[in-house]
Amino acid sequence: MSPIEAIMRQAPVIPVLVVDDVAHALPIAEALVAGGLPVLEVTLRTPAALDVIRAMREVPGAIVGAGTVLDPAQLDQALAAGAEFIVSPGLTPSLGRAAVASGVPFLPGTANAADIMTGLELGLTRFKFFPAMAAGGLPALKALAAPFGMARFCPTGGITAATAPEWLADPAVLCVGGSWLVPKGPPNPAAITAAARAAAALSR
Repeated sequence: MSPIEAIMRQAPVIPVLVVDDVAHALPIAEALVAGGLPVLEVTLRTPAALDVIRAMREVPGAIVGAGTVLDPAQLDQALAAGAEFIVSPGLTPSLGRAAVASGVPFLPGTANAADIMTGLELGLTRFKFFPAMAAGGLPALKALAAPFGMARFCPTGGITAATAPEWLADPAVLCVGGSWLVPKGPPNPAAITAAARAAAALSR
């Protein structure tokens, strides 16, 4: 099992986190880990993101990665902040080569056959399917996965607590990414833990 697959199999849902305030990092991470979701994707969409990664790394049991990594420079910044895995919304040859060379577990975004073939040329077989709903939903993923039996996916984008089970039932899906677990604003740890427990209990 590859390092990125081991991360994907930790739990059925990877929380996709947009955190504006580093003061929220610890309570969010502690609540998610307590609810059974140890893999945390901190998106590089806010100025606080790199500091959030550093803070969340302090939580016992948390596996903290960086999402929305767009280029090799952001890859370097994320690794310097302590990111344990990298997720990108798409795949370019330069980012793919840099990620592979770094040795970090890497989950590149794909939305079509050409993206997957680019990844396969780099030795990658585990992918994010993004944006999952806008790219055609589960029927699109089924059609896309059919020619690539070696590939497995983490669909992300528009998936909800209600629709996650249908995605997880597909054999090409190892986990899903979810932004529903942590609403914007000051965190409510009890509510986050409850949502995490429900997500962690989903079957796949």
